Amino acid sequence: MTEPLRRPRRSSGRTTLADVARDAGVSPITVSRALRGERSVDPVLAQRARAAADALGYVPDPAARALASQRSSQVLVLVPLLSNTLFVDLLEAVHRTLFPAGYRPLIGVTHYDAAEEELLLNTYLPHRPAGLLVTGFDRSETARQLIAHSGVPCVHLMETSRAEGVHCVGFSQVDAGAAITRHLLDRGRRRIAFCAAQLDPRTLQRGEGYRRCLREAGLYDPALELLSPERSSISLGARLFEDMLRRMPDIDAIFFCNDDIAQGGLLAANRLQVAVPQRIAVAGFNDLAGSDQMVPPLTTVRTPRGEVGRAGAAMLLGLMEGEPVQPSCVTLGYELVVRGST
Repeated sequence: MTEPLRRPRRSSGRTTLADVARDAGVSPITVSRALRGERSVDPVLAQRARAAADALGYVPDPAARALASQRSSQVLVLVPLLSNTLFVDLLEAVHRTLFPAGYRPLIGVTHYDAAEEELLLNTYLPHRPAGLLVTGFDRSETARQLIAHSGVPCVHLMETSRAEGVHCVGFSQVDAGAAITRHLLDRGRRRIAFCAAQLDPRTLQRGEGYRRCLREAGLYDPALELLSPERSSISLGARLFEDMLRRMPDIDAIFFCNDDIAQGGLLAANRLQVAVPQRIAVAGFNDLAGSDQMVPPLTTVRTPRGEVGRAGAAMLLGLMEGEPVQPSCVTLGYELVVRGST
């Protein structure tokens, strides 16, 4: 049987909706409705449209669909890093919430750089994404204005604010930093150091919680802080542990701002034969993978980053659908996980 003649495809070689419609012998709008699963399409015609799409390898063009419907299916998600397990867990939860609802996360990485965040917003907001998920509140005034004037529904993740018109899901980094410090005080520690890396806004908020707690106890000493702008890592944690011990040999505890540098601190303590927790107690933050396997296991603060991603994406779904969203600020809390290192 002779193959029916077909019009040549576009120069790009991409199979179009019109190609599928021609092969199925139906209108393009019928194909579009059939592929979206609309029940109003005659089942016989819908089957023909799907069979033609499969035979031709048709992939819907989201840009064309958004233009036709005047509605995008993309949600822009801005996170600082993809090398941090914390944000990977958050993104996984965002994807699992948005994708089944018909939305496609578009990930942008800011690298904690205000100018880079501005560039991402300037690049993607003109395409009118359906929604926007951003990390925290610390950004340039230019970025704030871009978000405010875009008209795109926005939810802030990992931090909370009671400001009017702001939608957010997170927890108090300050309170969490104070809680782990208070735990060390309750263990009888009095010379508690704070070692931090990256120095992003949430790290600095944990440090403020540390200071607040020690000031209330009358034990705060600024000399016990060691802050590095370097990216958080196990190797950096080992260096910070050694530097702090050399500078302040009388310390009896260290609160590390993140688990990876705390893990490095524990490894350095083992190498230097510094007994943990007998000589120095060690605590971390975020309960990252491997912390429960350290020697001794690491005391830390378990943060609800998966739940933040899920709840933030669910809040955004409501905003994108025009539903009333209450409360606009959701505080999820945190959990102190006490292990052998303290």
